[in-house]
Amino acid sequence: MEITLKEVFEASKKALSELVSLPEPDFRLEQVEYKKDEKLWDVVVSFLVENKNRAVWETPIFTSLPFERVYKRLKIDENKEVVGIYMFSEIG
Repeated sequence: MEITLKEVFEASKKALSELVSLPEPDFRLEQVEYKKDEKLWDVVVSFLVENKNRAVWETPIFTSLPFERVYKRLKIDENKEVVGIYMFSEIG
């Protein structure tokens, strides 16, 4: 069964919405790859969360933003089922 990129993204958003309680999640599709040999979609989705690591001692030179973008990697099978959610910190 073939699924579209839109269906892959919708499945990703649904799974993440069940895990994070955000009033208006800003989910963004960052990366998608279909792994034919595994019959899985490898997806990276980002969203904004409150930055809980903000510096207490902000100065004019160093200020931190109130929000930070978090990246999650998901694996989705051909039935639009999420079979794994992972931390994602790969750069480049």
